[in-house]
Amino acid sequence: MPEKNTRFTAWTPPEHYIQVESQVPGIIVYAPEPDETVVDEAINYTCPNCGANIAYDISAGGIACEYCGYVASVRAENVGKGADEFEFTLQTVSQSMHGWGVERQVLHCESCGGELSLEPGSITSTCPFCASNQVNITRSLEEELRPRFLVPFKISRDQAGQLVREWLGKGWFRPRELNPNAILGKFNGIYLPFWTFDTTIFARWEAQVGYEKTVRHYNTQQKRWETRTKIEWRWEDGQVEFDVDDLLITGSNSKQVNHQYLDEIKPYQMRDLVTYEPDFLAGWQAQAYQTTLTDAWDKAKGIIREQAKDACHQDIPTHHVRNFSMNADFADESWRYILLPVYLATYKFENDPYQLILNGQTGAIAGQKPVTWWKVWLAIAAFLAPGMILGFVGVTMTLIGPMGAGAIALGVVCFIIGLILSVLLFQKMSRVEGQH
Repeated sequence: MPEKNTRFTAWTPPEHYIQVESQVPGIIVYAPEPDETVVDEAINYTCPNCGANIAYDISAGGIACEYCGYVASVRAENVGKGADEFEFTLQTVSQSMHGWGVERQVLHCESCGGELSLEPGSITSTCPFCASNQVNITRSLEEELRPRFLVPFKISRDQAGQLVREWLGKGWFRPRELNPNAILGKFNGIYLPFWTFDTTIFARWEAQVGYEKTVRHYNTQQKRWETRTKIEWRWEDGQVEFDVDDLLITGSNSKQVNHQYLDEIKPYQMRDLVTYEPDFLAGWQAQAYQTTLTDAWDKAKGIIREQAKDACHQDIPTHHVRNFSMNADFADESWRYILLPVYLATYKFENDPYQLILNGQTGAIAGQKPVTWWKVWLAIAAFLAPGMILGFVGVTMTLIGPMGAGAIALGVVCFIIGLILSVLLFQKMSRVEGQH
């Protein structure tokens, strides 16, 4: 009987394939090995003439030394809205360069959890996001996805200071104790992370659409012909198509930066987008994204679906709609990771924190400022007083003669108007001061 052959040839994976984690027990899985991630050597910015620290200067449009006048241009390309976009593939993310490309430190706030990229040697004891003093400074990890593009600062610190003084100084309701100069001392120029998304939407809708029809009928009680409006319902459908261009989703955490204020200082002009160069961060602060690409895209899709719903309703020729349904398809989805310039100040007034944000490209301002509430209540009393006085006079006059009825009616009208103005003023001042 021939001897059984127990020898076999071991299988080897193809070249450049490695073993990866398997989701099925007992099954070995191989996949192409990832491309090696290249991280540029960090740059430390010192003046070649005098050895002092140099920074990006807005007026010079490049790296400048304030001591000896040295200036060097930034080798960045203005790409505007033609900046490259990336598809939603693992390869585009994994092949992106990592790190800032410049030596940085990280400020970590123990109070709000905020993290900020700082220049080496920067010393700070206050968090720019929540004004807390519980901060630690650590070395920057080179694990963040590097932004490919940014909009440089266009508003200088002096210009920003003037805009803030004017904004804080407006209004009779501002406390006299509020010192704008003290707030400006807490102002920080920061590049904040944003994701932009482009896509094409094909939305199909179906609904019962109602059309108004005037019909005549005979009123037997009144013994006359009358007309009334009748709604005739019928099922209809349709479709709309539109493009979404540069939908901005912030990569910052709402605990550190108020997202409502970020929306209020929009828009940014994407025509000013330039290729990312570490030079732009010299002398400035920056924040890495805390909202991931997938989470930002989920939020963007929710916004886009609401836009599609509005577009479908606009496609319907009448406002009588019921049993509405919609199916939206996304095509040609793409994204960018960019940095946008803001000036941020978080300050405390009477132990309450207030946040102020200024668009570093356009100068638009949004945020909170303290309100002197006794002045608000005085204004509300002034709004309500005429109606109450007229009402009191009218009641008194009714005891004498019939003339009081007119005064009472006028007093009611004035009181209602005053009440409306009071509510509007209270709501406005609450928005100005914000929630604490």
